[in-house]
Formats: sequence, C-alpha cells, structure tokens
Amino acid sequence: MAKHVDYYLATISPWMYLGHDRFVEMARRHGATIAVKPMSLGEVFPVSGGLPLSKRAPQRQAYRLVELKRWSEFLDVRLNLHPKFFPANGDLAACWVLAAAEEGTDKALALVGAIGRALWAEDRDIADAGTLDALAVGLGLDAGKLAARAPAMMERYAALTQEAIARGVFGAPTYVCQDELFWGQDRLDFLARKLAK
Repeated sequence: MAKHVDYYLATISPWMYLGHDRFVEMARRHGATIAVKPMSLGEVFPVSGGLPLSKRAPQRQAYRLVELKRWSEFLDVRLNLHPKFFPANGDLAACWVLAAAEEGTDKALALVGAIGRALWAEDRDIADAGTLDALAVGLGLDAGKLAARAPAMMERYAALTQEAIARGVFGAPTYVCQDELFWGQDRLDFLARKLAK
C-alpha cells in the first residue's frame, strides 16, 4: 500500500512552523506522498471546542509561551515568542500555498516553510501580498502567477476547512495517515512509526 499523509495546517501556527521541516524530511525518508491542506482555525475551533489564543485562560496562554520556548530550544529552531505581526490573518497565505500546490507539492511545501519562518523568525507580515511575493521569488516560484491564482483558491480553502472538520481535525498541524490522526508536531515520532510499518 502506498504511504500517504494529509497535512492539515494553519499558516499562522507556530507549531506548524516548528514541525514543518521535520515532517517533510520524515515523509520523504519513508517514501510517503503529502497532500498539503491549509485550513482556517477560525472555522475549526468553534465546532471542536478550541478557543482562539486571546480567549484562552491566562495560565494556558502563559504555558503556551513556555512550551514554544522549550520546543524551539530543543529543536534548535529560531522562534520569536512575540512576533511583530501576530496575530495575523493567514487566509491569503493559505491561498498562495494552494496556488503553489497546483504547480507541485514540493513548491507548496517550500512556501509553507517560508511562510512559517517569515512570521515566527523574521518578523514579516504574511498577510501582506508583498511579503508573499518576496517569499515566492526567493524560492524561485512565479510570484505573479501565484498572485493571480490566489483569489480563486478561497473556495478550495473553505472546502479543505470543511473537510478537516468532517475528519475530526481540531488543531494544527494535524497529520492524517490511513485515517489515523496525529495532532501536533510533538506527535511526529508516532507518525514516523506508522510510516515505518
């Protein structure tokens, strides 16, 4: 049976950013294909018991920062705990990712990684089309083509969000392999075991 992972992500998620490169490397090492599926947590949270960061209890918000610092140090991945442009609207970035996916999964994955770094390590505004243009150019992608296609991706983005909800996804990143959910970059070891079987 072919190995495949559906990668449900939110472009604004620090956890997606922390796990992205490790996940991509792991999937390649195990010969697994990836379907890049950005979704809107603003739609997912209300139907799954999640809360936007600003509405979480103070102790949960504080512990989130502890964990982000802990994981970024453990993984040796640069991360700004208080990025200049957060919270950000990740919808436009998600549409650029979907436009890049039309050109190939590797291009979409590269753009996802660049978006995560831009927000969480480089203090760049991923809601800004100029930022996305620069990220795409930096990756050797056709930024003009992606910008032109992005508006048409909103319907696909909405459909993927509903698909995620229907599959029981409640947070990002979520990796789905053979209908088994693995929520969070801290579950990548379990996903690796699944792919190794």
